[in-house]
Amino acid sequence: MCNTILGRKLGMTQVWSDDDQLVPVTVIQAGPCVVTQIKTDEKEGYSAVQIGFGELKAKKLNKPMAGHFSKANVEPSKVLREVRVDDAANYELGQEITVEQFAETKKVDVSGVSKGKGFAGVMKRYNFKGGPGGHGSHFHRAPGSVGQCATPSRVFKGLRLPGHMGVDKVTVKNLEVVKVDAEQNLLLVKGAVPGGKGALVSVRTV
Repeated sequence: MCNTILGRKLGMTQVWSDDDQLVPVTVIQAGPCVVTQIKTDEKEGYSAVQIGFGELKAKKLNKPMAGHFSKANVEPSKVLREVRVDDAANYELGQEITVEQFAETKKVDVSGVSKGKGFAGVMKRYNFKGGPGGHGSHFHRAPGSVGQCATPSRVFKGLRLPGHMGVDKVTVKNLEVVKVDAEQNLLLVKGAVPGGKGALVSVRTV
């Protein structure tokens, strides 16, 4: 069984648990994905499968990718991802990977790209405390001293400073699977996952 499936974040809602607790959940449209390429130890030196997700319009398909999908005899996919597997011989080109395989799964890891926040200061970006709030203070939201004295007389690499915030790959681990709806290809996981509505996410079994 492939331990990874691609999907899109539809948003958040809440459901009642068996013990009458209101649980916040994220709704993910997970799959169906299709196997577009198989990589083996004999040919590529490692075992993996390439899976595709989402429809791609023909006018946006270039010739190399058209040949790639034609060779696999599958419909063009908008997103392709490679997933390592134990034995690629267990898979076939065109095989569908659906959310139904997560029916018995208790925990998953969800990866995605976080929301972009633009240019942010150190208080927003790194939760710096900041200076006093009084009118007499001339130090409110600045990062403070960042340099060195005569030795080594420079700012060290990696120092936390203002800059671009967000649009980073984020993985939230050990999220509880609340519900699997195989008919509508929906996966409900407890808590929040990276990205905004419609964002691409990767769901992996723990």
